[in-house]
Amino acid sequence: MDSQSDVREFLRSRRAKVTPEQVNLIVGTNRRVPGLRREEVATLASVSVDYYARLERGNLNGVSDEVLEAIAHALRLDEAETAHLFALARAAQQRPARRRRPAPPQQVRPGLQRFLDAVTGAPTWIRNERMDFVAANALGRALYAPILADPVRPANSARFVFFNPEARSFYPDWEQVANDVVAILRSYAGQRPHDKGLTDLVGELATRSEEFRTRWAAHNVRFHRTGMKKLHHPVVGDLELAYEAMELPANPGWTMFAYTAEPGSASDERLKLLASWAATTASEEAVPAPEKTQ
Repeated sequence: MDSQSDVREFLRSRRAKVTPEQVNLIVGTNRRVPGLRREEVATLASVSVDYYARLERGNLNGVSDEVLEAIAHALRLDEAETAHLFALARAAQQRPARRRRPAPPQQVRPGLQRFLDAVTGAPTWIRNERMDFVAANALGRALYAPILADPVRPANSARFVFFNPEARSFYPDWEQVANDVVAILRSYAGQRPHDKGLTDLVGELATRSEEFRTRWAAHNVRFHRTGMKKLHHPVVGDLELAYEAMELPANPGWTMFAYTAEPGSASDERLKLLASWAATTASEEAVPAPEKTQ
């Protein structure tokens, strides 16, 4: 991933989304750009046109936080987009790191797994920033059984969404899920542009999926903190679940998600049915096969 190109395309794409009317600019009808012009952004941000043009060419070296805040305000960036702009600026000002041994993969601590297993009424799982499935409780594994059915390890939500035909059935709102997956990966790419694992994943997704390439080129970013998730589970049917996301400071880059259903709702009943199915499946797997008699 080219950091200068990312800066250039991100700023251009955000500028194209803002209309003069949104920022109270009075303009004529003969305009050739879909959004704001560079000079208009420069005026709104109180910087020179030449300076803003340099920034939009991808050169964020030495840019101050105050200027970044002004540009974010001029372009009407939301919280995730503003954080992404600052991440791009930090990456542009960092010296290339000396070659060093890759960090060993983070391990799921026994205490963390015991905590997950102690949560019995809510599907709970952990992923890293590349959307690898790291750990889960029994109900979390049951909920995401279609993703875990992929023999490739680690199981990965992005690969499932863009490579597995079952994803469009599992996610009734597949288009929105696909948009969110790419936006989350974009956010991470801004923070860690030299992450080889992410670069490899993005390269694989872009090579094999036009749907991914189109979304990646849009440079959209977002946070994934709380919301609703709609799923069509192959065992229990439609589920509408609220989710909460929690970062795990002891494991940088890991996020834990917990899902709940509205009490008394159809999704609540189906979630209980899924828990029963998961317990039965686990019990059957734990029973040793009978010995063959001669």
